[in-house]
Amino acid sequence: MCDLSSCTVMIVDDTETNIDILVEALGSDFDLRVAMDGETALEAIADETPDLILLDIMMPDIKGNEVCRKIKSNEDTRDVKIIVLSAYLDEEKFKEMKDHGADVCFSKPLPLPQLKEEVARLLELK
Repeated sequence: MCDLSSCTVMIVDDTETNIDILVEALGSDFDLRVAMDGETALEAIADETPDLILLDIMMPDIKGNEVCRKIKSNEDTRDVKIIVLSAYLDEEKFKEMKDHGADVCFSKPLPLPQLKEEVARLLELK
């Protein structure tokens, strides 16, 4: 387990407003990195693996479900915790993301206190 304040959390979202909200909510508690699309996220993860990823589903180029699948199918990154964040999270999409390896799914707008608790809980399990 990492000391929570030194744990690296990667935010992967293509909307600056969503990133700003997450940075504001989590920035004082965790070491944050940001990627604005799936391709950039996968490149950054290959360079330095984060402890946890907050992953949007609907993004340009590579969608979140494919990013999740690639992370979880790679031996070097499969233990990274992934929290999926989406405005379009119905029961079918939730099941699909869990099948791809997501640990937890949250619908937008985000319940920030619960999200912070879940991030801490997953990092403590790591």
